[in-house]
This record gives sequence, structure tokens and C-alpha cells, in this order.
Amino acid sequence: MSDADTTMKTARFDWSRIDAMTDEQVHAAAMKDPDARPMTDAEWDAAPKVPRAKTLRRALGLTQEEFAARFQIPLGTLRDWEQGKAEPDQSARAYLRAIAGDAAAVQRALQAGPRPR
Repeated sequence: MSDADTTMKTARFDWSRIDAMTDEQVHAAAMKDPDARPMTDAEWDAAPKVPRAKTLRRALGLTQEEFAARFQIPLGTLRDWEQGKAEPDQSARAYLRAIAGDAAAVQRALQAGPRPR
């Protein structure tokens, strides 16, 4: 590893120069740098979409098998959602929002099962 590589990894970045720039200056600087150039609308449209279920599962640190078992979602359904072969319907989206909001509470509710009347 060169000294430059070591310096880049250990040195703290001074953000004061960036903080002093206007939004227009930041945008102009980004447009000049091919590695930092913002994506165009066409590039965003062409970019692969990461399904919400996959993002949520990864944020919880679970495998597909663990997520499916924990939240009682058929594994094939979860895989289809993550691969973009199918979209969660309205109730599934609401369920995923509940998991994202409080996964532990959803898991407790599923473990508790129905309450006797």
C-alpha cells in the first residue's frame, strides 16, 4: 500500500470547504467529476430497483430463509418479491411497513398466536 493510500484511509476530511460552497457550486463541481456526477432521470429509470422486502430483510440482518420463517411469509413469495418477479399486494405492503416499524413487536404478535375469547 502506498503512502497516499494510507493517508486517504487515516486522514480526517475537512468539510469546511464543502460547507462554504453554495448548492450551485456543489452541483457544478459534481458535474465536472465523472465519478461523482449525479445520475440523469434516464439513468435513474434504467437503474435496477431494489425491492423494499430485500432492503428490509438486509437491514434486519436476516437471510431469506430466516426472514420468511420469522414473519411467516412463503419463501418463494419473498424470493419473487426480491427478484422483481412479483410485487407485494396492498396488504403485504402494509405488513412489510409494520415489520419495518417494529419487527420485534410483529414477531411477538406472531408467536403469541390468537387470544382465547
